[in-house]
Amino acid sequence: MALLAEEIVEEWLNRQGYFTIRGIKMGVQEIDLLAVKWNTSGKAECRHVEVQASIRPVSYISQVPKEDQKSGRAANSAKRSQEELEQGVAEWVEKKFRRSDKKALMAKLWGGEWSSELVVNVVKSEEELKLIASHGIKILRLNEIVSSLVKDSFVIGSASGADIVDLIRMGSHVEGGA
Repeated sequence: MALLAEEIVEEWLNRQGYFTIRGIKMGVQEIDLLAVKWNTSGKAECRHVEVQASIRPVSYISQVPKEDQKSGRAANSAKRSQEELEQGVAEWVEKKFRRSDKKALMAKLWGGEWSSELVVNVVKSEEELKLIASHGIKILRLNEIVSSLVKDSFVIGSASGADIVDLIRMGSHVEGGA
């Protein structure tokens, strides 16, 4: 599901005129998507997008704080105090968006400012999303992106993910009785 969701998000970005790189490997780390395009004022818009596409989440997006894991807590434990949730989110944001090696790579690709964005489907905790957003991460909903691909018109009619969008469109016609 994760790779399909990334492909859908990439198609959505491509149709808006963004040039994208998906699945950048950095040791055991990965960057899901980087996207760049020129806006109407002649400035580059640079986006770092991570995708979490759970259908039935059983845990949080973030993990239990590293310090608590050292004492035997499971990394994906669903039981957390508010303090553990806040610390876990801060560590997750650092790992996904703020690591120096990721920042250095983005600076080499394009020296401007990069947005930090998270695409989610179903989440265990809306409170966790609020905490993630409080770190300057823009939250986008996968269902809204899919809906946009089906309904909206774009600069580019289709890109490499067009087959998936056609299947989604076909499914929406079946559901809608068309």
